[in-house]
Amino acid sequence: MISDEPSSPVCFISEADDVYMGYAGRDELLKNLNELLEAERAGAKVALASSRIPATPAYSALMLRVRADEARWCAMLAEQIGRLKATPSRKTGAFREKALAIVDPYDRLNFLNRGQAWVVRRLEEMLPRVRDEHLHGALKEMLESHRSNIQKAADLLDADSVTR
Repeated sequence: MISDEPSSPVCFISEADDVYMGYAGRDELLKNLNELLEAERAGAKVALASSRIPATPAYSALMLRVRADEARWCAMLAEQIGRLKATPSRKTGAFREKALAIVDPYDRLNFLNRGQAWVVRRLEEMLPRVRDEHLHGALKEMLESHRSNIQKAADLLDADSVTR
């Protein structure tokens, strides 16, 4: 006899826990977001200090652009952490002290670019595991901004290596 009843219960996959589905859970997201926030805060401070170094106008302009971007991402990350009902970290990443110890502006820019590349790698690792569409979109935008800044810095380093 064939029954009209399904042989197994209906699957409510859309209601499954994020971690069960392979996405990052709240604690993992908060850890990563705060780590990025601390790195962005360090980057903003390094870029601002670097913009004041007597170098070329192009160097100073790039540093001010990077500083504005870093501050923008700090605000976004703090907002996203707040959305997750947590308090954003107040720390500044150790990158700041290491970068500010570099005296030559172009060596510092090269180091800053490596820090930007670290952020890109972290974001690339995170994005596939972020289920929240709003957070995912914001982090994707941050990723593209960092890629753009890396390219602009690389272009400046290439151009200035010819004149140095």
